[in-house]
Amino acid sequence: MRVAIAEDSVLLREGLASLLADAGFEVTARCGDAEQLHREMLVAQPDVAILDIRLPPTHRDEGLRAAIDIRARYPRVGVLVLSQYLEIGLAMKLLADSADGVGYLLKDRISDVPDFLAAVRRVAVGGSAVDPVIISTLLAKRRRDDPLGALTPREREVLELMAVGHSNQGIADRLVITLRAAEKYVSSIFGKLGIPSTGSESRRVLAVLLYLRS
Repeated sequence: MRVAIAEDSVLLREGLASLLADAGFEVTARCGDAEQLHREMLVAQPDVAILDIRLPPTHRDEGLRAAIDIRARYPRVGVLVLSQYLEIGLAMKLLADSADGVGYLLKDRISDVPDFLAAVRRVAVGGSAVDPVIISTLLAKRRRDDPLGALTPREREVLELMAVGHSNQGIADRLVITLRAAEKYVSSIFGKLGIPSTGSESRRVLAVLLYLRS
């Protein structure tokens, strides 16, 4: 599995490259800014591009814009954006059109190496990876006409795990329940929220995120 990295911090960039290489990934590009990554894309031919959301020269949203552009130019390439701080607005821009092959994680998540590597692999094959902190923040934003008000506490737990990107089996394992029970919870959540269930895990993540954003 081929990976391209765009991160202006040399220490973090080389650390990521070393971590990924040790896990069996082929790091085909190590870039310090978005422009260099764009130049390397055709040569590097990555399965997934990992970008800091804020890159030179302004350190505002160059990484985000590069990720969106890569998705448009190279739809088969997954993009995983990393951020030092929680930035809900930028995360929603990244996920606005599709969550397929898209990830947004806080940099602290890298320290959980198995989960981070699993997220990279998931995004590379067209899945999604959304930081649990983002989901928790969205779930905590209550409104007068709270659309989540009809959900039971257990259904809220399932919704959070589902939105992060866990499969039904993953939910069952996390909550120590049967797969059948997890499937029933997921079905009930979609029914209560008026979101039709589909066969695509990443599409249901997007549906939940877009609904919570509205």
